[in-house]
Amino acid sequence: MILRTPLTALAVLAISATGAIAQSTTMTRDTGAPAGDNQNSKTAGPDGPVLLEDMYLIEKLARFDRERIPERVVHARGTGAQGVFVTTGDLSKYTKASLFAAPGKQTPVFVRFSTVMNFRGSPEAARDPRGFAVKFYTDQGNWDIVGINEPIFFIRDAIKFPDFVHANKPSPVTNVQDPNRAFDFFSHVPESTYMLTMLYTDSIGMPKSYRTMDGFGVHAFRLVDSNGQAVFAKFHWKAQEGVHGMTAEEVKVADTAYATRDLYDNIRAGNFPKWDLYVQILTSAEVSKLSYDGFDDTKTWNGVPEVKVGTMTLNKVPDNFFQTTEQSAFCPCELVPGIEPSPDKMLQGRLFAYADTQRYRVGPNYMELPVNRPLASVSNNNIDGAMQFEPRQGDVNYEPTSAPGPVEQNDFRYSQYPVGGATEQKKIDKEDNFREAGEFYRGLSKHEQDDLIKNLAGDIGQVTDVRTRQTMVSYFYRADADYGARLAKLVHVDISAVMGRAGG
Repeated sequence: MILRTPLTALAVLAISATGAIAQSTTMTRDTGAPAGDNQNSKTAGPDGPVLLEDMYLIEKLARFDRERIPERVVHARGTGAQGVFVTTGDLSKYTKASLFAAPGKQTPVFVRFSTVMNFRGSPEAARDPRGFAVKFYTDQGNWDIVGINEPIFFIRDAIKFPDFVHANKPSPVTNVQDPNRAFDFFSHVPESTYMLTMLYTDSIGMPKSYRTMDGFGVHAFRLVDSNGQAVFAKFHWKAQEGVHGMTAEEVKVADTAYATRDLYDNIRAGNFPKWDLYVQILTSAEVSKLSYDGFDDTKTWNGVPEVKVGTMTLNKVPDNFFQTTEQSAFCPCELVPGIEPSPDKMLQGRLFAYADTQRYRVGPNYMELPVNRPLASVSNNNIDGAMQFEPRQGDVNYEPTSAPGPVEQNDFRYSQYPVGGATEQKKIDKEDNFREAGEFYRGLSKHEQDDLIKNLAGDIGQVTDVRTRQTMVSYFYRADADYGARLAKLVHVDISAVMGRAGG
């Protein structure tokens, strides 16, 4: 059996008391050999050409040419911070996940905040969902909650995710984002109505800082106890500083990196941002009794009580952006015993897609990088591949075997649950596309409603196709008649045409 030895146990590396690799006082090549002269290339005489045998020059330029890895297709603009999660509630009756076993237990975390659609160096003040991804380094392995600052998403099936992204990314012709493309897509996706309504509010769509926004796991997950009994859960990070957004005027003058500066300045000043983690729990029977599909990620579990289970504190700015924030790799497939996926169609696709994109972007051994490496010991038969650097011991890289070594533990098998029915490709039975958007709109203050409609009209009003404008407004009209009527006026569509498309 081949064992992967934790980095901290390697005697061959010079590790300081703080866990950092000892730094040389002499400038060196990648090999560790002294650089000699880092100012002048080797030439054939004072006027001669530069020599190819200047290996330091060639190495330096070649490494520079390869400094960039492919940026994320989505969530490219990101900011990371380190911290700790402290459990305050006992979830052991619902899950065998060890981090929730006892109040007071501490688990290191790494968090990456991000915008979704724009490129790596784009302005942070964009009307865009904010990524809120948390990596827990538990004693049972890594667990990732890969979420956003809204409790829902635009689409309910992962098969539409590439189309959703293409429509909202820059045009392949002009390389400019175009509301015509985005709302052409959304006009055929009525389940996006609630998410768009949230996104175009100032408090959610334009967070004042990363410290003042909530985070959500969005999907339902299956919690499994030590007896194999399961319930379903949704996760919600509540910012202790509350949720606050920016006005249009504040957005105009915002620094390109306003959210990163705010987060890092506050951490360095000792004003550590904190979020409380809350969990909603439903049994399978309770999920089935909902008036909507409980595994639809365009819906919330509205009215289901939330239970606080812990608090996360971010207390350290990473020492190196690339090695942490840029190389960090998250996937909702990174789960620990006691936490499993639900039937959510969007989640099911993400279980594959997120890890797959990291294998492409960072490499097949991305889990060996320090920011992604679990603190728990790793023992498996995965070998080789690009950038495989963890030391391997032993000749047996297969199982079963008569050689001594680690064995699987049946206590950690996946839970069992019944499945049945014929295979199919069809919409869910209970779509319920507009109800929550209307409830959310009516829960806003008059000022918030005004800002929402103004913001939304600013983009829909740019759509040149009148049928698309009518269709989009009809969705908001179906959510709430006042909402739709006010929007229709601002985007110059006839309310009778809107009502006709809405069926009313």
